[in-house]
Amino acid sequence: MADSRGGPLVLGIETSCDETGVGIVRGHTLLADAVASSVDEHARFGGVVPEVASRAHLEAMVPTIQRALKDAGVAASDLDGIAVTAGPGLAGALLVGVSAAKAYAYALGKPLYGVNHLASHICVDQLEHGPLPEPTMALLVSGGHSSLLLAPDITSDVRPLGSTIDDAAGEAFDKIARVLHLGFPGGPVIDRYAREGNPDAIRFPRGLTGPRDPVYDFSFSGLKTAVARWIEAKRAAGEEVPVADVSASFQEAVVDVLTRKAVRACKDNGVDHLMIGGGVAANTRLRAMAERRCEDAGITLRVPRPKLCTDNGAMVAALGAEMVARNRPTSHWDLSADSSLPVTEPHVPGEAPEDAPAPHAHSHSHSHDHDHVHEMSKHNLYS
Repeated sequence: MADSRGGPLVLGIETSCDETGVGIVRGHTLLADAVASSVDEHARFGGVVPEVASRAHLEAMVPTIQRALKDAGVAASDLDGIAVTAGPGLAGALLVGVSAAKAYAYALGKPLYGVNHLASHICVDQLEHGPLPEPTMALLVSGGHSSLLLAPDITSDVRPLGSTIDDAAGEAFDKIARVLHLGFPGGPVIDRYAREGNPDAIRFPRGLTGPRDPVYDFSFSGLKTAVARWIEAKRAAGEEVPVADVSASFQEAVVDVLTRKAVRACKDNGVDHLMIGGGVAANTRLRAMAERRCEDAGITLRVPRPKLCTDNGAMVAALGAEMVARNRPTSHWDLSADSSLPVTEPHVPGEAPEDAPAPHAHSHSHSHDHDHVHEMSKHNLYS
């Protein structure tokens, strides 16, 4: 449902990891992007703890939704749909978001859209640079994913070209930061130290770049091990570890491989646009190298601002709005979380039981008592 003010009004909920994100968009316009992060609660463990993340989502969900509605200046009853990350991600964390989305959609009588986390990372760029070209080549790099994806249609046709076979790029950043005693998360702090270091000081290996290696796949496990051993050797010899140079050299090895493979994928597939998303897309060196290499290759680079690169509800709302605009099937009440949802499924319509009401309309066969409770719930929770 599009209106005269610029497209469908959709609320998106993102709980795939440690960020409780709620975004509201109208078409390609971002109205609100509320985030409640539990990263500080995980820092002492050196990584995300699934149970801690799930409990944090439970506590943050309703206040974050209310904050997003207030920031957007809209009422829940104004929404044209509710979108939620159905996967991939941490199963328990995803379940919190899916359950909340189903509750809100049912109480409000709104369409429900379970969408793919990775496809959402691509679609969020529409909020920054307008409609995605078709096809779009996307490089997604985060703590859990390093993927090259070709998307002829972000709502129905996303094709994986390559992915990480071991550690994702963001995971490697976290592990090297831990070895350097820099804390968690590792990406931002290594990026900061790297600015003061020499990226050519140490020649670390570039994984899967040999002539017989998979062209579009990534591997950062060997790099991580090589860096850790180099640091250990320095310490064993009683020498000071040059943190800035190690950070810069490690970072250079990662972004060199990422950008080299992404540009090659564009050339090989005849695509003149490259979109980079995911948390690692906030890395300043990755942005700079991608810009230079894309310019040399005649490729237009699209990278959202850093806040939209990390996990957020805006990206989910953006994909949900596109689903509404293109009249894609709604999800049904049997929608569940899928921790390994493939990127080839940008959204999950689900299969409704024969006697189930449609997500976007309440059945008139409900009893008077049910209707009364339903109306009271709407008044108490969403007025």
